[in-house]
Amino acid sequence: MRSRPVSITEMRSETPTQCTIVLDWEPEAQPGQFVMVWLPGVDEVPMGFSSIGPSAAITIQRMGDATEALCALDPGDRVGVRGPLGKGFELLEGKRCLLVGGGNGVAPLVPLAEALVAKGCRVYSAVGARTREELLFIDRLAGIAGLAPEVATDDGSQGHHGFVSNLALRLMDEFRPDVVYTCGPELMMRKVADACWERSIPCQASLERYMKCGIGLCDACACGRYLVCRDGPVLSGEHLRGVPDFGSFKRGPSGVKVPFAAPGGGGSIGIRLRSED
Repeated sequence: MRSRPVSITEMRSETPTQCTIVLDWEPEAQPGQFVMVWLPGVDEVPMGFSSIGPSAAITIQRMGDATEALCALDPGDRVGVRGPLGKGFELLEGKRCLLVGGGNGVAPLVPLAEALVAKGCRVYSAVGARTREELLFIDRLAGIAGLAPEVATDDGSQGHHGFVSNLALRLMDEFRPDVVYTCGPELMMRKVADACWERSIPCQASLERYMKCGIGLCDACACGRYLVCRDGPVLSGEHLRGVPDFGSFKRGPSGVKVPFAAPGGGGSIGIRLRSED
């Protein structure tokens, strides 16, 4: 799949560490799919959609050279795009849905919330970040769902003091959702998935993995028997059950497994599907 040039129509600063790029492009995409974004002379990196139509948008966590360069672009500049790629969220049957997002992982949950509300679902959401300044799309989710998200911050500066995964467990018992959708740091998502399995609640998680090709050729994004770019990035709880890598190991650029270093939680690592050194 060749990269196509697309113009930037708007640049927005969302938080001190996150920016949104609005593109002159209306892709036929599903919530949860991603696009490979190419900045000539810098890198090609995978990004999830924070808006799909009428103009596509990607929301970026500044984490390295490529993301810093993307956030430094101006309206009128152009980037290359390949996609949409991967498998997005499946809109399961049910009237009560819970969205759980950590950091930049909140971004792809926004178009999902729009699709769920259009389907007639009552959408509850839990949003986490390290600090209140890094909380993302609180107002957008409230406007879509008609219900303000529950908030968790690692430092206690707003809402629940602690990880959003802990907040999500309480909301599961309080709201008894028919389905749970989650995106963000994998340790957070594993804790959410464990809670869903214990409660027999269907869930879907959007995974982050190092990614090179985006189309299932290089195996760099392997998670157990799945390739995240081809089989995901969204995988169901049933697919993830019994996958030893989920919540335990990621892979570096060389393909070597690297254990996750921190215990459970939901800070602002985000949904970017490729790690930068």
